[in-house]
Amino acid sequence: MNERSMPLDYYVTISTSDDKLSAYLLISNTNDSFSVKIGELEELLKSHSIIHGVDRTQLVQIASDPKPYFFQKVTIARGTKAIDGLNGSIKYIYDLDNEDKRPLELEDGKVDFKQVLSLHNVKKGQLIGQRILATEGNPGRAVTGEVIFAKAGKEARFKIGKNVIMDADRMAIYSAIDGMIVKTDRDKINVFPIYEINGDVDYSVGHIDFIGTVVVRGNVLPGFKIRAAGDIRVLGGVEAAELEADGSIEISAGIVGQSKAKVKAGKNVKSSFIQDAVVEASEDVIVSQSIMHSTIRAGRTVNCNGSKGLIVGGTIQAGEKVVARTIGNSMATVTVVEVGVLPELRNELIHLRGQLKVLSENSDKSDKALSLLDQLAAAGQLSPDKVAMRIKLNHTKKQAFEELTAIRERILEIEKSLEDSEHAKVQVISTIYGGAKVVIGRYTKFIKDPVSRLMFQLNDGDISMVAFK
Repeated sequence: MNERSMPLDYYVTISTSDDKLSAYLLISNTNDSFSVKIGELEELLKSHSIIHGVDRTQLVQIASDPKPYFFQKVTIARGTKAIDGLNGSIKYIYDLDNEDKRPLELEDGKVDFKQVLSLHNVKKGQLIGQRILATEGNPGRAVTGEVIFAKAGKEARFKIGKNVIMDADRMAIYSAIDGMIVKTDRDKINVFPIYEINGDVDYSVGHIDFIGTVVVRGNVLPGFKIRAAGDIRVLGGVEAAELEADGSIEISAGIVGQSKAKVKAGKNVKSSFIQDAVVEASEDVIVSQSIMHSTIRAGRTVNCNGSKGLIVGGTIQAGEKVVARTIGNSMATVTVVEVGVLPELRNELIHLRGQLKVLSENSDKSDKALSLLDQLAAAGQLSPDKVAMRIKLNHTKKQAFEELTAIRERILEIEKSLEDSEHAKVQVISTIYGGAKVVIGRYTKFIKDPVSRLMFQLNDGDISMVAFK
């Protein structure tokens, strides 16, 4: 090997990248006789402060045969890159950024286009979102040994709107009320107690199940359902739809039920008119115009005494009182008005009497069959299968007796409540027509001819008609 006439750094240039994550070796100013030892290369690197990430295998290859590396910039050291920290984030219980409205796909592969919108319901005190902290990151190291600092992740911050509270550690947010989560402008998280539809409840909206109050500024179209833990207010009309609220229901333009509408409220139902529908209210049903061919059940009062105030057809049941301007019509359309007991008790009584009849008939059949089997037993003519039948019938008879006893006791209990109807009344402001039937408690009065301006109430065990001015 020829002696070099110049220092090694004349022939070999060491350089680094701008970020000091790479070091390079370049052999130049030489000829084919150039040679170098591995130790010399290592010392040269140290003289340039290249101490981290040195590729010694590469250096060994260069030292053993430098010629292939002439006039090439060869990487002979690699630093450790810094890993920046991850930004903090917020994990919500709902995907608040997904605004797509896709219909619900059922298990059988069919699609329910009425199930379009999923409301983000929350209860008071329920967790809405949790903050995930940012990370610091991992520092790196340059080929010269200096530390390369990592950039820490940016912390996420809650943007709180209405009815949302944060815990003391600022790590979670909770709902202050029952309602729905809504992300508004500037990404603020709110919980609103009212869900408002600025139009009809149709296929673009779908069924609604909301934990607060629902306001519909249009109509509720046939086949759709609204369920609300608060109130329901419909500024338009309700067609063959189903509405249920724990609070009250108010329908400005009335109900055209097409014999399919069902409206049920935990408090009151108020509507301009009701036609061909089933309406239930734990308290009052208030109608300004008319109730036609409908089933109405109110825990307290049915009030239909507006300028028209007409009740015709169907069945009206109220726990305390029914007030109407007109009941029935000149065509003697059958119209039933029942007061003096909660509607559900009166309907339960009808159901129980039906059950009692069926059980009594079955019990009679069992008694006849047992009587025949007892005769065979007395004559010693019971086969094994007849013995089994006799045992089974005795067991059935015992069960039937217990059921019959329980039903009779419940019927007596309800009938006793029917007796306590002295404050119940039906008030007719204008006219009640023939074909109408008034039931107060357990007493019934059929109307044959039109009568005007009177009140029906119990008096000495009968329904009396009291005129008023």
